[in-house]
Formats: sequence, structure tokens, C-alpha cells
Amino acid sequence: MKRDDHRNDLGEFLKARRAELTPAAVGLPDGGPRRVAGLRREEVAVLAAISTDYYSRLEQGRMPASPAVLASLAQVLRLDDDQRDYLYELGAKDEYRPPRRAPRPRVQVQLQRMLDDMAHTPAFVIGPRTEIVAWNTMGAALITDFAQIPEKHRYYIRMLFADPAMRELYADWEGVTRLAIAQMRRHNAANPGDAKLAELVGELSVQDAQFRQWWADHHVATRGTGTKHLRHPVVGDLHLDWNAVTWAADPDLQIIVWTAEAGSPTHDALRLLSSWAADPAHAISGSPS
Repeated sequence: MKRDDHRNDLGEFLKARRAELTPAAVGLPDGGPRRVAGLRREEVAVLAAISTDYYSRLEQGRMPASPAVLASLAQVLRLDDDQRDYLYELGAKDEYRPPRRAPRPRVQVQLQRMLDDMAHTPAFVIGPRTEIVAWNTMGAALITDFAQIPEKHRYYIRMLFADPAMRELYADWEGVTRLAIAQMRRHNAANPGDAKLAELVGELSVQDAQFRQWWADHHVATRGTGTKHLRHPVVGDLHLDWNAVTWAADPDLQIIVWTAEAGSPTHDALRLLSSWAADPAHAISGSPS
């Protein structure tokens, strides 16, 4: 992995963020017609109290940034907490970081056992590239039968684009998919040269114009918690809370757990889905241990 990979990502991220700001938003005069949207490089440089040449070199991936400059740029570009953390990680000044990931994370027996014990709660385990590496019966019943998808294609982001059923499942498919892309970018900040990620991004960029556009936006988000509206083919509308729990034995893995308030229609629907999934006629099972 080359250090320049980080610098190139840093430059693209800075360009994407300045393109979203107007002079008025940062207290500058309009300055007349603009060839492209957003702030000019020289305007960002003035606000960050650095030279235009220095800032241009940052965007071109030709030099690293000091912590003080990163802090100034984060303020100038109005970055939120996730974006600020991402910026700092991209701008880290260590000269070389060897790849730290296995080609595909593997799940420990204890984790699979915990998933299997969650009889009424949908859950699956996701890696930084959105690889689905484990799930329980309810997770498969809620989302899709992961076991039927070849491992090399078992990426959540890929399924969102390639499987028409996933587009029907999520009421706000675009919002869910944009968030998944932003999360994938954030959770791979430390591995810009990751070959598996590059292969996945390349495949989707060729196959889908929306992915290509949304990946190029350089938005970032951390997997944490939220609410999603699902239109399930068996039990109907579901309004589910989701939480991402990091597995301490392998921090690259997160357990996505779906829950609903006790006594709510969605809670009752999950109980119905559990009974449906337990019926041998439906042949839904958890992931291999």
C-alpha cells in the first residue's frame, strides 16, 4: 500500500467538500460567475490561513498536511464529526501502514452461537467492505437468504444495487444506499490500497451510474444507529431500529441488530416472521458455523 493512496483520497475529499459550499455560506463575497460550483481553491486557502500553492498541492496529493492545517480545513469546510474524523485519518502522517486485513473476515464460533441464540431478533455481521460474513435465521428472513448468494458476491452494497428485491424491501432505497456507500468509505479510511475494496468499487462503478456518482461524492458516515422502513413481502411494513455493535475480538466486524418497541405492530410482525422462518417449508437458515 502506498502512502500516496491516502493523499489522493485526501485531495478528492477536500475537492468534494469545497464544491458543496458557497461563498455566502463562509462569509465571502460572491466574486462573479464561476466555472464550477462551490468555493475556489484560493478561497479555501485564504480562510484556512495557508498559501494557495500549499492547498493546491494537498488537493493534488503532492504533500502531507500537518494536524494544524487539517484542523483549520475542517473548520473552514464546515465538516461534521464523521467527516472530521475521516479527514484526520486520511491526513495521518505515518509514512507506511501495511495492510492489516485478511481477504475476508472470519467469524468466531462464539459470535455465531450468540447470533443463533437471538431467536426473535434479526441480526447479521458486516465487514468494512460491507461483506456479510455471518447472520442468524431471522436476519436471513428479514433481508434475504444470504446462504443462496455466492460468498464472492455477498456484499451488502452489491446486493443493494444488483438485487431488485432489495430495492423493493427498503422504502427509502436511495437514502439507505447512499448511507451504505458513505459508511463503506468511512470504515475503509485506513486501507486506501485495499485490493478487494478496489475490485468491488470498480465493478459497481462500471455497472451502475448511480453508484459511480454517489461514490464520487466522497460523503462519509459511521455505522452507529438509526431507523429504517422496510416493506417485507411476508409480514408487510416494518419500522425497525438498527444498532451496529463492534465485535471486540475483531474490531473490523460489526453486528447489525434490528429491534422494535415491545407491543408495537412491528414487534408483533417480527414474532410472526420468526414463526414463518421456523417452518421447514421455507428452508431459511442461519449462516454456517
